[in-house]
Formats: sequence, structure tokens, C-alpha cells
Amino acid sequence: MSKAIPEVILSCGNDILAMPVIGMGTAYPAADPETDKAAVLEAIKAGYRHFDTALVYGSEKYLGQAISDAVSLGLIKSRSEVFITTKLFASCAEKDLVVPALNMSLRNLQLEYVDMYIIHWPFKFGGEVKSMPVAKEMVLPLDLKSVWGGMEECKRLGLARGIGVSNFTCNMLQDLLSIAKIPPVLNQLEMSPAWQTKKLNDFCKAKGIHITAYSPLGGANSRVGDDRVLCSNILEDIAKAKGKTTAQVSLRWVYEQGVSMVTKSNNKERMKQNADIFDWSLTDEELEKISHFPQRKAVTFASIVGPHDLIVEIDAQL
Repeated sequence: MSKAIPEVILSCGNDILAMPVIGMGTAYPAADPETDKAAVLEAIKAGYRHFDTALVYGSEKYLGQAISDAVSLGLIKSRSEVFITTKLFASCAEKDLVVPALNMSLRNLQLEYVDMYIIHWPFKFGGEVKSMPVAKEMVLPLDLKSVWGGMEECKRLGLARGIGVSNFTCNMLQDLLSIAKIPPVLNQLEMSPAWQTKKLNDFCKAKGIHITAYSPLGGANSRVGDDRVLCSNILEDIAKAKGKTTAQVSLRWVYEQGVSMVTKSNNKERMKQNADIFDWSLTDEELEKISHFPQRKAVTFASIVGPHDLIVEIDAQL
């Protein structure tokens, strides 16, 4: 039997959420949905209970079907055994579109609620996006007060048990906290030994906002990352000394920052390896070495959306 992945307890309004600290990501799905659905089922067999998706990923439908199949197959007893996160896309980041967007995601997922609903990007698109990068006039500031009001409505309606944000800077979080009736419980952001975000981590901890790290291996094998983490001599030396993989050392480092994380692999053995990081720890000397890891800039929005003025301003704060 697979080892249980530890949980972090989060409080959002009247809800207490137990979120597994490792989730399986579903960004960049394969061409064949059956392949991705099979990977989710394998992840459930390996002990994963937290799954991260988004409307823009195009993965909600196969994830929902996989959860339904897992119940039918007896891999889990009910939907309540899994923790599902999805995200509000920038084209729907207007108050009157937030609830309809979540309802669309719920239909895709075949669920009555999600455990976590987060604002995907800290800006909005002024229309339907068919390709990237987008035209300059499409990228607009987020009306944070009205959009967050829509997120709070999702919470009040019972469509989302928890609400949060993604890719928000310290300044954006401070602005949100000043107007929120229900504070964000989570900020999902890029973090790895190559991008350590200490200032933002410290700010979130001080404000009681939990961090979920995406790209904890540096985004290797994705279209927006690189292999500097997995090919690091620093991490490789630590891994050899401990009889672990370089990936496991990176994931353990992320975990020891007091955050949760989202990983992505369709390989059964790597799924198991990624979750096998809880019965050992890094020494103070090893942590010190990793603290001096050469830092790169995070994957900027400009590289995805386009180098528009608003995007450049946001990137500068990451």
C-alpha cells in the first residue's frame, strides 16, 4: 500500500480544508485524453489525492472522468477523498463572469464543488484569446475588488470550499487583503531551488497565506522551463550522498520551506519517487548549499503573454 501524503490544514471562512502537500498537475496534457486519464488513475493508486487543473489547461474533463472512474473501480470511496483545485482564466476575470466560469469548470469536472478556486493570473484579457502572445490592447489591469467579490460569491454559494490567487506579488496581496471580506487562503507561484522567492514566502507566512509551488523542478521538460535544477551539480552531489534522485532533493527542499507543491509526471515510477520525500530530511549544511543556488528569473508573463507594459511591471515585482 502506498504511503499517505501528509496534509496541511487551511482555514477559509467556516471551512477547514485538509490539503495534501503534493498535488498532481495537469498542465500541458497529452494529445490523447485517455493517456492523461490513465495517468490520474495511476496517481491515485500511488497515493495522490490532490489534483491541480485549470480551465485553460483543457484537462478538467479527463480529470473529472478519472475521478468518476476511480470511484467506480473502488480506488477511492467517494469524491470527498480527493482535493481538486481549478483556476479562473484571465478572459473570465470580471465579477459577473466568475461564478459562470466556475460553473463551467464544475460541469467539465462532473463535480458539485471544488476544494480550491484561484485567480490564475494577476491581470485580465479583454476578450477571447485564441493564441499567445496576445495583442497589446487585450491585456488589461485586474479590477481586483469586483473580481474578488465574484470569488467570494463562489465561496458563499458552496461552489468552492477555499479561494485564493496565483502569481500575486506582495503589493497585489496587500491590496487584496485591504478589501477582502474573505481573505485569500493560498497563493500558487513558481518555486524551486533555482527560484527561491524568499521575500514573497516571508510575506505570505506573515499574512497567513499558504503557498503552493508549481514547477518545483524548474519546469524541466515543459515549454516554459529548463533543466538547470535536474542537472544541478549541487543537487546531484546531495542526492548521491543520500541515495536519492536530484528531483527528490529539489522537492524535499521545497517542502522544507513550509509550502505545498504541484508536480507533473505520467511515469508511474517517478510518481512514486516524487511522493517519497517525507521520511528523510536535508541537513543544515545541505540547506546552506542550496541557499546559494544560482538564481534565474522566474518564467515571466512576458515570455507567455507578450512584453506589454502592464506585464513588464508585474514581472519586475516577481
